[in-house]
Amino acid sequence: MPMKVKSVNSIAVLGAQWGDEGKGKIVDYLTRRADVVARFQGGNNAGHTVVVGAETFKMHHLPVGILHSGVLCLLGNGMVIDPEVLVNELAGLEERGVDTSCLRISPRAHVILPFHRAVDISEEASKTGMKIGTTGRGIGPAYADKAYRRGLRMGDYVNHERFCSWLEEALPLQNRILREVFGHPGFEKEEILQLHRPLGEKLAPYLADTSLLLMEHLQKGERILFEGAQGALLDIDHGTYPFVTSSNTISGSIFTGLGISPLNTVGEILGVTKAYTTRVGEGPYPTEEKSTLGDRIRERGREYGTTTGRPRRCGWFDAVVARYSARINGFTGWGVTKLDVMGGFKTLPVAGAYRLDGREISDPPVALEDYWRCEPVYQELPGWDEDISAARRMEQLPPEAHSYLQAMEDLTGVKIALVSVGPEREQTILVPGASLATFINNF
Repeated sequence: MPMKVKSVNSIAVLGAQWGDEGKGKIVDYLTRRADVVARFQGGNNAGHTVVVGAETFKMHHLPVGILHSGVLCLLGNGMVIDPEVLVNELAGLEERGVDTSCLRISPRAHVILPFHRAVDISEEASKTGMKIGTTGRGIGPAYADKAYRRGLRMGDYVNHERFCSWLEEALPLQNRILREVFGHPGFEKEEILQLHRPLGEKLAPYLADTSLLLMEHLQKGERILFEGAQGALLDIDHGTYPFVTSSNTISGSIFTGLGISPLNTVGEILGVTKAYTTRVGEGPYPTEEKSTLGDRIRERGREYGTTTGRPRRCGWFDAVVARYSARINGFTGWGVTKLDVMGGFKTLPVAGAYRLDGREISDPPVALEDYWRCEPVYQELPGWDEDISAARRMEQLPPEAHSYLQAMEDLTGVKIALVSVGPEREQTILVPGASLATFINNF
């Protein structure tokens, strides 16, 4: 008999751009009130940076909730997991005094192995034309094997006999691909087993039916936070394909990636967007600022990838992307990050539309060839010189900042619920009167 949810007290935090929106800081801010934090897609190609006082934590596999004692942290079936990375991440946190005992991993999540990373790196290096700009972490090949129905799931990985049996069958094909297509030497079965047997033993105690656990907590009316990775424009179906990640990053993937029903399980959906726009890797990006102004945004915002360290491409706020993201995700409010980075610019361009072949369009084009040719249609807003990083209430922001935020709301049709003016937890402003801000305040 299906379980009924007593009350919906949950919020999803999702990226609204090309990832790197500052979701980690927002999730950390909200997790102080949560009972459960759950990740539902992606792998260690995601990176969240969280500043807690004098300490900086960089997460890849683990939900940000792991930094809060007593919060149940779930890695759902929709993820792909690199055991070596996860074990090292857990060990690094434990060395810093973080309790990781509340982590639970779905036995249905798929496993990233050394040959997945090798294929990822080799395939990207072999391209003579259009490169995707992957992180080289093996994410795509692991998801491909899942779709091919030849992948390895965590439940089988931690059982040494089943892992050996699977590897005996899978490795010859993986080596053939590596050797014949990419000229890679391949891998020996014993070297993989020698590395991964102790990793499997360390991770085995964390495995649990995360779908059942999550439903039990939802049924009790507990506070659930769904933590997204990457951003809407990197969604494999709805993003700027093929310059996307290998999983679905939008709100619909919460249900498939965690094994819960869409009926009465997600209460609010917070879209996280920077006050400007960034992108890592290749692909169309109409509002990219290639002048020294873009460099200035990058340095002020410390725009370097958490996972790869690559400098991010930087540019002005793109309301076309934000509107589209709001539509496909169903955002009930915005979390605007890095508003402080916009200080010191005389004017702040905001793209409310694109121009394509002489006509204005208000939604991103589907065809990649068209997206490359889009030019932003800007409206210029006045900037401000004040340092706003100490602001803790909306009335402490200058009038120009209010005008800028109002333009973001007007152009996207979504109200702003919170504003971040710096990397630390307390540098966050809840917007009075916003319904989602009220929900967050009572979360």
